[in-house]
Amino acid sequence: TETKASVGFKAGVKDYKLTYYTPEYETKDTDILAAFRVTPQPGVPPEEAGAAVAAESSTGTWTTVWTDGLTSLDRYKGRCYHIEPVVGEENQYIAYVAYPLDLFEEGSVTNMFTSIVGNVFGFKALRALRLEDLRIPPSYSKTFQGPPHGIQVERDKLNKYGRPLLGCTIKPKLGLSAKNYGRAVYECLRGGLDFTKDDENVNSQPFMR
Repeated sequence: TETKASVGFKAGVKDYKLTYYTPEYETKDTDILAAFRVTPQPGVPPEEAGAAVAAESSTGTWTTVWTDGLTSLDRYKGRCYHIEPVVGEENQYIAYVAYPLDLFEEGSVTNMFTSIVGNVFGFKALRALRLEDLRIPPSYSKTFQGPPHGIQVERDKLNKYGRPLLGCTIKPKLGLSAKNYGRAVYECLRGGLDFTKDDENVNSQPFMR
């Protein structure tokens, strides 16, 4: 005899398309819309592959868990609402996925892309996956404050007008001590550059201290 608490929470893999493939869904002006090129693994239907992308990039997991009942998955889940084959390509499809804005932190590109192009790219049901297009609604893009000031402020700080600003990135990008990094910056500025920039890999590694 099953207990009341165990009903609906049996162990086992659930088909994503049962929840996340919703061809009847009508997209909203506030949805973030993504178009993925999907190549399913052999034996995986395209609807299941598209639904898996929607699930794994939003609220989905491979089975039902009791904590699903503590929130509104229908409100927060991504939805694969349309799939079409790629003309001239075998076993490739474009899966269109809609995400509600409530899934994402306002003004955070990192949070948005961590979900949409995060661990879903390592999903075993897919042989290949590529984000082809993305539509970000104005209601979300307006939450980004943008740069604190414009080019005129930068020119005023540098006292440089009437020409392009010229800068460079210090190389090698990793391995220079703080002293030698500073020396390279000094020589660049002394030679006439307007600015230098750190490489994106530079943080506060041991060799920089």
